[in-house]
Order: sequence, then C-alpha cells, then structure tokens
Amino acid sequence: MAATTRVLRVAEFNPKIRTYQFIMVAFLLTISFIGIPLLIFWFLGFGQYYSRRHYKGLMCQLTDRNLEFKKGVLFRVEKTIPLENIQDLTFIDNPILRWLDLRILKIETAGQSNPQGSDMKLVGIIDTNDFKEAVLEQREVIRAEKNYGHQPAQSDSNELMDVLKDIKGLLEEIKNK
Repeated sequence: MAATTRVLRVAEFNPKIRTYQFIMVAFLLTISFIGIPLLIFWFLGFGQYYSRRHYKGLMCQLTDRNLEFKKGVLFRVEKTIPLENIQDLTFIDNPILRWLDLRILKIETAGQSNPQGSDMKLVGIIDTNDFKEAVLEQREVIRAEKNYGHQPAQSDSNELMDVLKDIKGLLEEIKNK
C-alpha cells in the first residue's frame, strides 16, 4: 500500500510569464527564416491565446516526498522529482526576465537523464527564494529521516544486548563442559 503524500506548498506563477513567453517565441520566430511568416499570426492573437493557455496550465507543488510540475498546451508534460534526488537549485536571470521581474529556478538531479540541461526549469514562480528554501528544507527533512531510520531504537538495542548476553552465557556453558 502506497503512503499518501501531503502537499506542503503550491507554487503561484506570476502572470507576467505570458508576456515573457510571448516575447521569447516572437524572438525565435524572428531569427528563423521559416518563422517570419508565422509572426503575423503570432502578433494577431494566436500568441496571446497560446500564452494565456500555457499560463493556465502551469502547476507546481511541493509534497512531503516530491516536487511535482505540470505544463503545456498542445503537448502536456508532467514531472515528479523525488526530493532526495535533487542536487542543485539555481537561479537564472537575463535582461528580459529582470525587466519583467521574473526568475527561472533550474532544478538538477542525481542520475540526470538529460546531460545538456536541467531536469526542470520553473519560470516566474512568485517568491522564488521562499519556494527554493522550502524545497531545500524538505529535502533535508527527508535526508534526516533516512539517516535516523537506519539507527536502532533504544528498546531494540536493549533487546539485542539481552540476546548477546544469552549467547555469551551459552558459549561459556559449552566451554566449561
């Protein structure tokens, strides 16, 4: 039976993500030869529609064991990263992000399946520093539980000591015969 997970924190995303995504896609369409004709559709409303739908589809939550993330419009992506696997949390800034007062939180894990990039990039979380600290604190709680979980309880140690004394007594009896 699987243990139930408890949601500790749900990330809220800044609505300025829509503007950031609109600008970044327009930039990519501009620098690609094939994308230039598509710019007309992007600026005539499809870009705003797509950015709005993408924003509504964003979800990120911190549970007691995992970091869960969902995004996408045409292609949905759902990721669950165990907290004990998280190795690094990095902030990324660029001029457009600073202008919109946004940050990217890049999450990298052990045994990373994508060596060229991160396992997850979260753009525009409100109170990014607080969210990062909450993830790190919960990761430490899990690591502490794992470390203390391997140590025997005091009652187990007493029982073990009693068994060892019984064995020692039996060995002395055998030796004296």
